[in-house]
Amino acid sequence: MCDNRFGRRGFGMRHDHFGRPFGPQREFRVPVNIVKNDTSYEMLIFAPDRSKEDFKINVQGLELTISYELKDNLGEKRNWIRQEFSKSSFQRTFMIDTTVDTKNISAQYNNGILQLTLPIVPGSEKPAQEIDVN
Repeated sequence: MCDNRFGRRGFGMRHDHFGRPFGPQREFRVPVNIVKNDTSYEMLIFAPDRSKEDFKINVQGLELTISYELKDNLGEKRNWIRQEFSKSSFQRTFMIDTTVDTKNISAQYNNGILQLTLPIVPGSEKPAQEIDVN
């Protein structure tokens, strides 16, 4: 995973468009943690109080997209005294590279965390190559 925004090496994934939108608009973005293990990358997406059936996970080429479409809860009306958080639809896109075994990606949703396991193709990782400046 490669996250070029932070200058890290050794990852085969990078985040969508290297940052947030410009201007006054605010986009809801779920927090994502990514960790590399010996045999896989683990993505942990913080998305509490969702239905696992409403998540969509898609791989097209080298793009991994995770989205959640909020179903209209028009029948659910509450007399909020205070509301500091709410559920929203979201979409996050990550670039993956050929070290990820896309056919064996798995996902599970427990305790408000969507966890994706992206297996690494054995032997696919290559060490960084240093280039001398003449």
